Amino acid sequence: MRIKPCHGLVGTIRVPGDKSISHRAAILGSLATGQTKVDGFLQSADCLSTLACLDLLGVKFSWDADVLLINGRGLGGLSEPTEVLDAGNSGTTMRLLAGVAAGFDFLTILTGDASLRKRPMDRVAKPLREMGAKVDGRGDGRFPPLAIRGGSLKPISYHTPVPSAQVKSAILLASLHTSGVGKVAEPWLSRDHTERMMSYFGIPIARRDGWIVIGPVTEQPRGREITIPGDLSSAAFPIAVAACSPGSILRVENVGVNPTRTGLLDVLRAMGARIALENEREVCGEPVADVVVEGTELQGATVAGEIIPRLIDEIPILAVVAAKAKGATVVRDARELRVKETDRLQELGGALSRLGVVVETRDDGLVIEGPQEIKGGVVSSCGDHRLALAMACAGLLAKQEVIVKDFACADISFPGFVAVLMDLGVQVDVA
Repeated sequence: MRIKPCHGLVGTIRVPGDKSISHRAAILGSLATGQTKVDGFLQSADCLSTLACLDLLGVKFSWDADVLLINGRGLGGLSEPTEVLDAGNSGTTMRLLAGVAAGFDFLTILTGDASLRKRPMDRVAKPLREMGAKVDGRGDGRFPPLAIRGGSLKPISYHTPVPSAQVKSAILLASLHTSGVGKVAEPWLSRDHTERMMSYFGIPIARRDGWIVIGPVTEQPRGREITIPGDLSSAAFPIAVAACSPGSILRVENVGVNPTRTGLLDVLRAMGARIALENEREVCGEPVADVVVEGTELQGATVAGEIIPRLIDEIPILAVVAAKAKGATVVRDARELRVKETDRLQELGGALSRLGVVVETRDDGLVIEGPQEIKGGVVSSCGDHRLALAMACAGLLAKQEVIVKDFACADISFPGFVAVLMDLGVQVDVA
């Protein structure tokens, strides 16, 4: 992708449906009885991997224009797959379906691409084993492929070692197949889309005294109609560029603004950004709004602690903005980025350095002293969709054009990104 600098973003846009919510809609719709209709399902590589795996588990899908129709099998209705389930590049697919598979007494084997097979799965395997499932993997069970044989699960009370929506969701999905009450607690609150959607499907789940409490599940969840809002993690890229570009006036319509996901908006406001939420409402249990941004000069900030899970996917674009802000921006407690699609901290620091930005990369974060000039140049996405999108946005703020190699991986989370930029008048060339 070849992208030329711009002088602010002006216009009104929409972004594709939320990736996290799309995964969960497909899974819970499959475990419900009757039909579930999903409007706004994100047809990205990751979410399509989830559909392909569920298809091998016996779930049937069809499309009515852009609406996904799921013929649910009920909590006990999945069938033993005759093939290995391939999660592609999607950690969400693998970890959540590990929780689903743990509820059945047949063999399920989950694998993924070369990147995913390097990502640790012991955080999910450990609680599932405590519940009674057999979970095997490479490297003492830490890495995919995972071989899972479940059934006869018992509820547990489990403290996750790190705030992880994927680990929490795997436990909650497995808990649907126990006869008692399960509990999960986290060091800090991670995104809560699973809890919200389970409640929307009528599953007994609540937050009490710092615990997420589920069960007992005595009735089958029934199919629902779901409308998925725009993905804030995708909207974050144009929002961040607009926020630090004086002259920008950008409206992003119909965006999910779940409080467990709005950490970047809070940090940008702390840096001086002018961001407002308009037309606030609730859709299928999720807060939704239009995000309106007016560009201005920003100040550096320190980002650490419990806000990190609320913006973990947005740290790459935050780093780009930090280069344009006055003073130091410090990110701490983000070591989780080292076990994403890439070692995201290392690759992010390297990519920005190649564009002329001085970055101090630390074990659990980074420091950027601004303002600095983003000079332009050639960088690689390293196959990481968040890095691809962040470097494209760096091109919008650069002195000269930026070329992002292997940009196609951006479709993993934000198909249509180029079209959105072109709608805003940005000069983009994709080879």
